Amino acid sequence: MLRRTLLKTVAVSAIMVAAAATAQAQTKWDLPGAYPAGNFHTKNLVQFAEDVKKLSGGKLEITIHPGASLFKAPEIKRAVQTGQAQIGEVLMVNVENEIAVFGADGVPFLATSFADSAKLWKAQKPVIEKKLTEQGMIALYAVPWPPQGIYTKQKELNTIEDLKGLKYRAYSPATSRIAELVGAQPVTVQQAELAQAMATGVIVTMITSGSTGRDIKAWESMTHFYDTQAWLPKNLVFVNNDAFKKLDAATQKAVMDAAAAAETRGFAAAQVETEDSKAALVKGGMKVVPPSDALKAGFQKVGATMTEEWVKKAGADGKAIVDAFKKM
Repeated sequence: MLRRTLLKTVAVSAIMVAAAATAQAQTKWDLPGAYPAGNFHTKNLVQFAEDVKKLSGGKLEITIHPGASLFKAPEIKRAVQTGQAQIGEVLMVNVENEIAVFGADGVPFLATSFADSAKLWKAQKPVIEKKLTEQGMIALYAVPWPPQGIYTKQKELNTIEDLKGLKYRAYSPATSRIAELVGAQPVTVQQAELAQAMATGVIVTMITSGSTGRDIKAWESMTHFYDTQAWLPKNLVFVNNDAFKKLDAATQKAVMDAAAAAETRGFAAAQVETEDSKAALVKGGMKVVPPSDALKAGFQKVGATMTEEWVKKAGADGKAIVDAFKKM
């Protein structure tokens, strides 16, 4: 009887140990994203999740929810902050109204190349990390979009005055301010509703990347893409601090190592995407052209105004970012 009891106790203990190990192996996170499954940012997220699973030995599995299928773009940061999702991706300029320093890479003509984008992120990162820490989150990595250009429907742009009165897509404080400065009519449209907004004439012009244009088949509604290379906004991937702290040290390291690889890979992918997406626009029938000298000069003037305004709004942190960036 004693032997049978001991065997039963050992068996129960083994089952409990196995159950605990299985529970650890099945730690699962949800990662809401705002962009389609075929977008290079989303593909990078998928690879990041695969790397985390591999590096953690299967202890952590991250499910990617693309196309604003779990939370709409404006809801993602709050969802991660409150623990509704453990990890998420946002376009940083979309958070500018709440945290001004997130808008640095949305300032026109401040950083207009991939090299400048990397420098600006280096200047931004310590401030971004501090702000997220104060809200119970951790920054993991950032990846830029291709440079922003102007899409128009059956209208050529020679100067910024040609934008006056046009229904123009706004998706961030910076893009709304551009509309004000050039006299366009801002209409707030998020990524998921963009194709329909163009098709129905809700907007007739917008500033966004070639990558977004390809995703939404902009050539079905738009006719011109002016390659102004106005700025390179970045997507930020970040995690809820409480969720991160529940991981063991080895799994935490797996997340951080996978994030570092995702940032390097993402910057390289963005550069390839820049050329591929412009080629796709041409193939779709759009005219892809450089801006005229007058149009470029007009936007540079807008950029100077917005840089000055942004530094005032962002305060000492904003000035520190711009000063650090310009010294690099």
